[in-house]
Amino acid sequence: MIDKNTKLRIFTSFFLIFLFYLFFKFNLILVYTLLIFGVLSILEFLHLFNKIFTNKFYRYILNIIFIIYISFFCYFFIFLSNFYQFKLIICSILVGCIASDIGGFVFGKTFKGPKLISISPNKTVFGSIGSLIFTCLAFSASMFVSLSQFNYKIVIISLIISIACQLGDLFISYLKRKANVKDTGNILPGHGGILDRIDGILLGVPFGLISLVVIY
Repeated sequence: MIDKNTKLRIFTSFFLIFLFYLFFKFNLILVYTLLIFGVLSILEFLHLFNKIFTNKFYRYILNIIFIIYISFFCYFFIFLSNFYQFKLIICSILVGCIASDIGGFVFGKTFKGPKLISISPNKTVFGSIGSLIFTCLAFSASMFVSLSQFNYKIVIISLIISIACQLGDLFISYLKRKANVKDTGNILPGHGGILDRIDGILLGVPFGLISLVVIY
């Protein structure tokens, strides 16, 4: 039986996929949504850093770094969305990122098994395998449907995307553990804050694009 939190998590994931479809159709929605997500993400980062670091200099430097990173990420996203083929590629990568999260959650809940790493006790080896499988299937299917492309390079890129997503997830988990908080916020049902949802995307999209350029 699927618990309420799992249902909310799955619903939110599919809602975000629908939101990405709207991005594909309407650039203005993309711009406004990214601005909102960007500002909320920065605020959540600031909140975490303020809890973790007592040294004001460290906080200042890290805040600047992440403000620049999030701002560049949003700008780069909006810029590439003006090109039809890049928009298709970005949508495929986003589908892969979301699939990575769903796969990890489903496999982790279903098979449990040994823990993956101590900084994130909820992450399991089977969850990591599920992330790899789901990302591979979702990204490969999306690339085939949108661009009629499928070969071994697509599979390799999907694995890179999944690994990057998992690293992003572990990084945010590490920050939450250091800050002694369960979630970065409570704006998304079943997920917590914005960073709880886009932690994988923050690394998955850049690494996905870089691997496409290098490998493909």
